Amino acid sequence: MSNTLKFLAVRRDNRFSPNSVEHDRLILMAACKRVKALTGLKTDIPMIDESELVHRPVDAECILTMARSKQTLKALTRLEQSGRHVINATTGVKNCQRSVLDKLMRTNNVPMPPTKEEHGYWLKRGDAAAQSKADVVYCEDKAALLDAENDFRSRGISDMVVSAHVPGDLIKFYAVGSTMFQYYYPSDDGISKFGDELRNGRAHHYAFDSAALHREVTRLAEITGVSVYGGDAVVGKDGRFYIIDFNDWPSFSRCRDEAAEAIAQLAVASIASKFYNVGEK
Repeated sequence: MSNTLKFLAVRRDNRFSPNSVEHDRLILMAACKRVKALTGLKTDIPMIDESELVHRPVDAECILTMARSKQTLKALTRLEQSGRHVINATTGVKNCQRSVLDKLMRTNNVPMPPTKEEHGYWLKRGDAAAQSKADVVYCEDKAALLDAENDFRSRGISDMVVSAHVPGDLIKFYAVGSTMFQYYYPSDDGISKFGDELRNGRAHHYAFDSAALHREVTRLAEITGVSVYGGDAVVGKDGRFYIIDFNDWPSFSRCRDEAAEAIAQLAVASIASKFYNVGEK
């Protein structure tokens, strides 16, 4: 395989990586390292902050990006329109904006919590991914929900998403394309970003159809248009699962090596027919 193809990695801005800055940097570095090995590149793939992309020329044909800011996504869209290959695609990242995602999930009957329930509510900012603990708030009743909504408005956040709290086992899932899929119980390893996982308590490991969850997660990835993704689900006593969160390119901190390999394989496979001669060794 030719080693003349140019790659670029774009690191996510710190504000979009609350308590995960280093983990996000490490998965991007690991994916670049595997791409280099698979393609036979002679030099390391350069990595830049997403704020840099807006102001600098880009000659790379393939861009691995964790960016989320509106300005950077606009710049990446222009690069896509000029023929560059971008992972994750900008349309997919935009569809993972929480309020947009909520509508897509409900329209396509993705298993998710109802908007009303007796166990409380979750209020989340809808205009962007959570940037701090204050952007995802548990409310024990309707009165607390109204207070939290007023607090969001006082911070200039008018786009919000409300969902019911679902009791059960909390699961973190990670996936690449339709091939790699792994899930973990945060209460088993104690890894947490904001500590909200404690609301569901220690996992009982209720039996459920993990293959069905994989199918639904893959379907949601296809609906949104992302290929590197992750999220959260809750499994109830009856084995029914609900997808409660879905994100473009998570940190994969629990399965970094496997994810890096899958991302690299995906990147190379998706650009091979476009940038390499078929059958070239």
